[in-house]
This record gives sequence, structure tokens and C-alpha cells, in this order.
Amino acid sequence: MMSLIFLLVFMIPLCFKKKYFYMIQFIYMFMFIMILMKFMLNNFYINISYNYSCDYISYFMLLLTLWIVILMMMASNKITIYKKMFLFIILLLLFSLFLTFCSLNVFIFYIFFEFSLIPTLFLILGWGYQPERIQAGIYMIVYTLLGALPMMISLFYMYNYMNSLDFTMLNLVDSYYMYLCMIFVFLIKFPMYFLHLWLPKAHVEAPISGSMILAGVMLKLGGYGFIRFMKFYLISGLKFNWIIMVISLFGGFIISLICLRQEDMKSLIAYSSVAHMSLALAGFMSMSVWGFSGAFIMMISHGLCSSGLFCLANISYERTHSRMMFMNKGLLNLMPSMSLFWFLLCSSNMAAPPSLNLFAEILLVNSIVSFSWLLMLFVLFISFFSGAYSLYLYSYTQHGGMNYGLFSFSLGNIREFLLLFLHWVPLNLIFLMMDLFI
Repeated sequence: MMSLIFLLVFMIPLCFKKKYFYMIQFIYMFMFIMILMKFMLNNFYINISYNYSCDYISYFMLLLTLWIVILMMMASNKITIYKKMFLFIILLLLFSLFLTFCSLNVFIFYIFFEFSLIPTLFLILGWGYQPERIQAGIYMIVYTLLGALPMMISLFYMYNYMNSLDFTMLNLVDSYYMYLCMIFVFLIKFPMYFLHLWLPKAHVEAPISGSMILAGVMLKLGGYGFIRFMKFYLISGLKFNWIIMVISLFGGFIISLICLRQEDMKSLIAYSSVAHMSLALAGFMSMSVWGFSGAFIMMISHGLCSSGLFCLANISYERTHSRMMFMNKGLLNLMPSMSLFWFLLCSSNMAAPPSLNLFAEILLVNSIVSFSWLLMLFVLFISFFSGAYSLYLYSYTQHGGMNYGLFSFSLGNIREFLLLFLHWVPLNLIFLMMDLFI
């Protein structure tokens, strides 16, 4: 682990060199291959060194993070202002996420969990498009910091109670207050309905790289926290979790309806993230093996799918200079080859086979219905409306009369096709490895 951490530290000077953009991207790809070569299917921590280590869950989260960062840099080719600073902030973000997913100590996990907010805030404030980005950044910071303070207090209480903050040393805790304090920050990050208001704002105002990392990895920090902490709160969880399940599934249904009323492409994709994550949250709260597996697979599949859709929205935005649906009509006439990727990623978003989303939803539906058959109604609505808004996004942007205000237009270039291809291929081919997840 330390070898990879030091590799990231020693990359800092490269960020401030001229014309090192592709070199840094190449090093990230090299890191991705290095981690991939350490392929292991272990439920125990391996590669332990200095409070950092890697197990099955953090291994996949690391791969997802690095993959999204490589694609972020590929998507951000048009950034010209403060390019060196941009590279440095991405490196800082990768560093904080790396240490969050690899830490063996709860306090180190907490520190880097919070630290990852700062580079994201800089991405939104520095390279966002509209003046509202300041409000979006403040929303994000206030929501997450308010949620994080109770967690810090509960960590001190845990240390006082157990004399250790190592994940491996912690025992069961039977306290409702502790449970709520601990998971509140994860509910905000995930985000649960009622606590999700920061997310659409942050997504819409962020640049393409910010949207990709937010959708691809930052939302997954909440899920990762649930995976790590849920086992210490089994007693409280069995009494309390049904409330969170009902709220999240009801919220997923409402948000699916909100998606059908969106005019802004980015806003629709951001709200669809909340709808997908509400299913995953219900899977975690069912506390069954199927639920955990399904939610974990949903985190990975949603990271790739949502990130790809944001790339597509950005590609259209770079051509039409608008994110509004009615300005982006009839793209099938203008960019026919790009329309295939719109179709593939929208179909993955609605969990059509052979995407990873389908597999995740099968597991999640099983775990939620086995918890209570009454929840079947919400699951049914969420699945139906996820198909509805994905088709709405696709048909509204690709079909219809062309916008004749566009006088110059270019088809997609190779970089953009490669970017979308690298989103779609893992999303639809990882399902061949499904027996590893179960």
C-alpha cells in the first residue's frame, strides 16, 4: 500500500510541469494496472502497512476511483485556465480517496473522508460554469460538515468505550444515539431522500470532471461507510433500519417522478443518481448478504453509468452551449454515431441486460422483498419510472426537430468515442465475473 501512496506523493511536482498532462494520465493508467495485477479475492485485509491495507471491497473501490480519474482527465481536455492547478487538485482528490478506502483506522478514515470534500469544492468553484457554483459549493460543505460532527463525537465515545479505533478491534455497540450519529453523515453522502438537496446543485454547477468524480466515487463513500460500520450496529440496526428503508424507497419513487419533469440534462442525470442510490440504501438497510452484495454492485455500476451519461451531456453542451433538452433536440440528425452511445448508456441506466445495473437490481429486489413484501410496491414504481426517465432522456435529445440555431457543428472526435467506450465496456462486461461478487 505504501508504495502506491508514495507514488501519488511524488507525482506532485509533475503537476506543475508544462505539457505533462498526458504523462500524468499515463502514470494513472500504470497505477491502475499495478492494482489490477494484485488481484485477490480475499475477505481479509492484505498488503498491510502502516495503518493502510486493502481487502475485497476497498480493492474494487480503488479500481473504480482510478478508472474514473483517468476518464476525468480524458474528458477535461478542453481546460486551458489554471491547467497545472487542475492537475494538482485531481491528484489531491485521488490521494484523499485512496487513503479513505485503504485505512484500517476509523479516525484516519474519518479525516480523509472529510478531506476529500476540499478538492471537490475547489473543482466546483474554480472550473464550474455559472455564478451559482458558489452557492452549490456552500450547500455541499454545510450539509456534509453538519452531518460529520455527530460522527466525530461518536468516534471519541467509541474510543473511550473500546480503547481502540481500529476496524478489526471494534465490538458491537448497542446505542440508538451512537447509531444515528454514526450513519447520519453516510446518509447525507449517499444521499438519502430529505438529505439529498446538495447533490443536484453540486452536479449541475460542477465542471465535467467534478460531475464525474461526484457521481462515480464521492457518492460511494457513503456506501463504503455503511459496509464498514453496519456490522458494529447490528442490534440498533435490526430495530431502526425499517424506517430508513421506507423513507429511502418512498424518496426514490418521488425523485423518479421529479426526473420526468426535468428540462436540464445534467439535472435529470443527477436526480436519477439519487433514485438509484435509494435502492442501494434500502439494500444496505435490509442487512442481508444479498442486499449488501446488490448495493455494492449497484455502487460500481452506477459509478460507471452515471459518469458516462454526464460525459454525453457535456459533449452535447460543448456543441450547443446549452444543457436544456429543447435546445438539444434531434441530435440523431447531427451526431448519429454518438446516438449509439446515448442509447447504450441510457439502456444501462434503466437496468437493461447485459448491464451490471440489472444484476444489482435483481439482488436488491430480492433482499428488499424478503425484508417485507409491502415494499414491493415502491420497488416496482422505482424500476418502472427509471425506465421511463431513461427513455425520456434518450428520445427527447435524439429525436424531434433539429435546432436550426446551430450553424456550425462537429461530430464526435476519437477522444470522446474512446471516453464513452471505456465507460460502457466495463459496465457491460464485468457481469461475466459475477460469481466473484457473490
